[in-house]
Amino acid sequence: MRTITINPAAITHNLAQVKKLAPTAKVLAMVKANAYGHGVAAVLPALKQGEQQADGIGVATLMEALQARQLGWDKTIGLIEGAFTAEEWQLAIEHDISCVIHHEPQLNWALENTPPISSATRVVWLKYNTGMNRLGFNDQTLLPAAKRLHKAGFQLILTTHFANADDRAHPLNAIQIQRFNDMLQTLRETVSSDIKGSLCNSAGIVNFPEHHHDWVRPGIMLYGSTPVIDKSARDLDLQPAMEFSAQIIALQTVNAGDGIGYGSRWTAGKDTRTALVSIGYGDGYPRVVNADAYVCVIDETNNQSYPCAVIGRVAMDMIVIDVSAVPNSVALNSKVLLWGDAPHVDEVAAHAETISYELLCRLSARPTRNITES
Repeated sequence: MRTITINPAAITHNLAQVKKLAPTAKVLAMVKANAYGHGVAAVLPALKQGEQQADGIGVATLMEALQARQLGWDKTIGLIEGAFTAEEWQLAIEHDISCVIHHEPQLNWALENTPPISSATRVVWLKYNTGMNRLGFNDQTLLPAAKRLHKAGFQLILTTHFANADDRAHPLNAIQIQRFNDMLQTLRETVSSDIKGSLCNSAGIVNFPEHHHDWVRPGIMLYGSTPVIDKSARDLDLQPAMEFSAQIIALQTVNAGDGIGYGSRWTAGKDTRTALVSIGYGDGYPRVVNADAYVCVIDETNNQSYPCAVIGRVAMDMIVIDVSAVPNSVALNSKVLLWGDAPHVDEVAAHAETISYELLCRLSARPTRNITES
């Protein structure tokens, strides 16, 4: 059986780590892309547990925002790409959704259809392009936009996005920080002193504690993966919120000199005991992993975990692993951990030359999904 198990308690723990790192800032927890593949219905309650609760959530599309409202989320929702049409802006007003405004059409929709004073849509996240060069107003257009919005009665949160925050030493970070801080000061001096600021994503929260401002926007760290290049999830006391597992469906011995799988890219140097595991790229396990990729076979008779190399090419529905060092007590239907505590999804991503975000977000609907009890 292919199984994805979500541990909401880990998300609550990781949120507490964010709060420790940014104790004076409000937290907009990113739950876009179905909560990074974890399932937004499972994640939202975890963000409301205990004293360390999220102040709001961030989503990428209006559909995601409406889903969160339907699931009972009654706090701030930030639509981080904003409304795509005038009709979406109207729906945002109807459902009390706060929007990013990053270009002229969105600005016009807001000014032509101003929300009621009590509406959460009165709070807008004004996007400033400080160097990512994707969305946002530039140095010449942002100040006039801010003045028009403020005059119309909107409350403003200046926001931007780092391009290289995972690498603290990257020179663009200092440039983006300076541009943002200068613009925020200008807005507070010339438009309104109560304009808020939001600069830091997960990596910024870790690497730039002196620049957390009023709101931080954690994403990947909530789910237990590291957002920076020089610290592991364990270093940051982050717990993986997802366990991805499968089962052994066959055992065999491959003779020395025989190849395995498509392309016969792996050849046995000696007689090798192997196991076939019911998982593949059709489930979301990466097709392209290097020779360092491994899984852990769980021997439930003694509660031991045995690392086993992935050998041959990953197929749509199965992988082959080397179980030569695993005791014979491991048999058919034994559990195989693809990622979780070990290997960590960050490790698997490194073996596939990608990032954990991609692996988590592209999981298919085929695996059975479970949620652990608190």
